[in-house]
Amino acid sequence: MRKVSRFPRAIRSLSSSNPGGRLLLDEPAPGVVRLTISNPGRRGALDHTILDGFASTMPRLEARCVIITGEEDAFSAGYDLGDIARLDRFAEEAEKLIAHPFAAAIDAVDAYPYPTVAVLNGHAIGGGLELALACDLRIAASTIALAMPPAKLGLVYSHTGIRRFIDAIGVARTRELFLVGRRIDARTARSWGLVNAVAEDGRLGDEALELAVEIAGNAPLAQVGNKRVIRAVQDAGAQLDPDAERELLELRRSCFSSEDFREGMRAFAEKRPPRWRGR
Repeated sequence: MRKVSRFPRAIRSLSSSNPGGRLLLDEPAPGVVRLTISNPGRRGALDHTILDGFASTMPRLEARCVIITGEEDAFSAGYDLGDIARLDRFAEEAEKLIAHPFAAAIDAVDAYPYPTVAVLNGHAIGGGLELALACDLRIAASTIALAMPPAKLGLVYSHTGIRRFIDAIGVARTRELFLVGRRIDARTARSWGLVNAVAEDGRLGDEALELAVEIAGNAPLAQVGNKRVIRAVQDAGAQLDPDAERELLELRRSCFSSEDFREGMRAFAEKRPPRWRGR
């Protein structure tokens, strides 16, 4: 690939008044927009402001390639549940964050008509990994880890999210990712098809930008058309029976009010092993 000249960073915040997380936007090359998750101190955790930023920003962009990345050495540690585990209205608040703003953000990324690239500069955990998987392509630093921790948190994950993983890496690997809950390294993720490429040490930013510039230079009608065809083929055999979908939605809703989910979140916040009750 040819060497890409970097444009001035010229980042602007899409949520400048928020004291926690922010979504930053810049244009590092012609036709390329970069969205950077910034949540200092929380490892890029996805709070309401960041998620709302994705939902409101993606439909307004016209870039021929969008990069989604994190700040410094963090991509995203997933949902920012913060102190929700200690609230009296735990189930309601947890579902409110996970079920609505997160779904809206993922849908906005997923629906973008031109190619999107997740640049995994740091660990991609839980909802952070699903956000990366909503992008068309993923390129990772060699030092990162990826994981889905619902088994460690007592969380029943959404059927739409799990379907996204099955489409990407198959049923067997999805079971391993969700039912074991261990972290995997970038090379393993590459062998599974969870990421498309692992950058050479110290080359992630350059390789990602070179890829984005190449994508942005491709025929726009072909890019939009091929994305639509790929999605149509994916969706053709993926329609759930309405009764089955209602059952899955109810199963997910019930987990938010379970003792185990509350315990999983408390244990995570307190950095201790959870004490499961199975209810």
